[in-house]
Amino acid sequence: MKAFFSYIWEILKIVVIALIIVVPIRYFVFQPFFVRGESMEPNFQDGNYLIIDEISYRIQYPERGDVIVFIPPNDSSQKYIKRIIGLPNETVEIKNGKVKVLNENGWQSLDESKYLPGVLTNKEDVLKLGTDEYYVLGDNRSSSADSRVFGAVARKNIIGKVAFRILPINEVSAFTSPEYTY
Repeated sequence: MKAFFSYIWEILKIVVIALIIVVPIRYFVFQPFFVRGESMEPNFQDGNYLIIDEISYRIQYPERGDVIVFIPPNDSSQKYIKRIIGLPNETVEIKNGKVKVLNENGWQSLDESKYLPGVLTNKEDVLKLGTDEYYVLGDNRSSSADSRVFGAVARKNIIGKVAFRILPINEVSAFTSPEYTY
């Protein structure tokens, strides 16, 4: 009987140690996320299982091209996935299918052809971003509720950036943001 309780005690210790290690990582470092809908096609499809890096933005600022998960300003019960296009204090203009940003370097057209070949951005818009605001767009520009619909996303509403795609298995990969040419 003593051996049985010793065995149970060892299992409990392992479970407690595992929880002490896993729970903080799950809630403060990495978080799973399922893509729902088609707003990020062709780069992310409905049902993709992603791992979100929650810690990077505590030590650095989000960058243009990062794919982020955030709480949209119009519905705090949801989590959205979109790509950062405009950075704080910039003006974003969408006109004639092109995306342009105004920053300290003047007006610049974004070349998104590396990850969105042949895609034009519909629905004209102009938005001046505040100090901690970001302009986000879905990659599937014709079927995405994004900053063209709900406006800028506050930094405090950003949960993290996409780090890995885990499912489907044949598409397992680390995710890196594109470098833009102007």
